[in-house]
Amino acid sequence: MRIITTNVNGIRAAAKKGYFTWLAQQNADVVCLQETKAQVHQLTDSVFHPSAYHCYYHDAEKKGYSGVAIYARSKPEEVIYGIGWSEIDREGRYLEARFPNVNVVSLYMHSGGSSPERQELKFEFMAKFMPYLRKLQQASKPYIICGDWNIVHKKIDIKNWSSNQKRSGCLPEERAWMDELFNDAGFVDAFRVVNQEAGQYTWWSNRGKAWANNTGWRIDYQVITPDLKDKVINASIYKDQRFSDHAPLIVDYEIAIRIL
Repeated sequence: MRIITTNVNGIRAAAKKGYFTWLAQQNADVVCLQETKAQVHQLTDSVFHPSAYHCYYHDAEKKGYSGVAIYARSKPEEVIYGIGWSEIDREGRYLEARFPNVNVVSLYMHSGGSSPERQELKFEFMAKFMPYLRKLQQASKPYIICGDWNIVHKKIDIKNWSSNQKRSGCLPEERAWMDELFNDAGFVDAFRVVNQEAGQYTWWSNRGKAWANNTGWRIDYQVITPDLKDKVINASIYKDQRFSDHAPLIVDYEIAIRIL
């Protein structure tokens, strides 16, 4: 099973940059998108509904903002739009596809960088989301939570460690939360199961020469329940083409989605 997650930073912009042409060649079973920045009624072009997939969108109420999507080769037995928290669901940040033997989530966590108020909203979500995640551990099926978590975990996950300690996404409190996620809560960073190399980033600022100099952050993840740790075969970050300020994260698993 191949799963791809990408923050497209505007699905219409990514389409113009060739994202869907590339995607058609990837043989993905599930595709998770974040920051679609469009309402479904604005996505009438067939490119946004690839014929190989069942396509599901969860939009933000605010136009041109946030939004997540899931494309699935096999039809899910159930699709959950939102997490049930109005302040999150209004911004289109959580979409879950449930299959007979695995559940896949497309998540777009707050960035927090635009203002202290947005950072406080991010902290509030983190505090509320951790108990929710712990409950997922008790589910009868494994979970793969894909998306832009907007937090680096360790020094290896960011180019300029020292100068970003006071920036949203690299705050000590945020990294401690990731420690809790991967240690106390028992979730697993699928990418790091098979790749421990430095310099592996998924986001680069559009300012300066961040992309050219690989001055990046690894903030996009596929976070899995521990029962899938031994099923991770390969993980890679695609950088041959640039579709947005994020790069697609591709993970192959040694499991197949069962069909009803």
